[in-house]
Amino acid sequence: MTRPSLRAAFVASLAAGGLLAGCGGDSDVAAAPPPPPPPPAATEVPTSAVATDASFEAFAIGQARSETAEPLLLDNITTLPTSETEEPIALN
Repeated sequence: MTRPSLRAAFVASLAAGGLLAGCGGDSDVAAAPPPPPPPPAATEVPTSAVATDASFEAFAIGQARSETAEPLLLDNITTLPTSETEEPIALN
């Protein structure tokens, strides 16, 4: 090969390498994982909420107010907790 054609081949291979290096390839930025699914809507009062009088009151106060939501079922609850010694929590 002559010197000018060798130089042209070298420049062409550099250009091709540069183009191939810029195409596609792996990225260091990882794709964000999809968000977790929303928790299922509660359909009944959990048994942990009726363990004590205070936990039941805290559960009841923590419920979101809604005019259109379905009421919670009490199928798994046999008796509600009561206390003769604890003061009731004031509702706002």
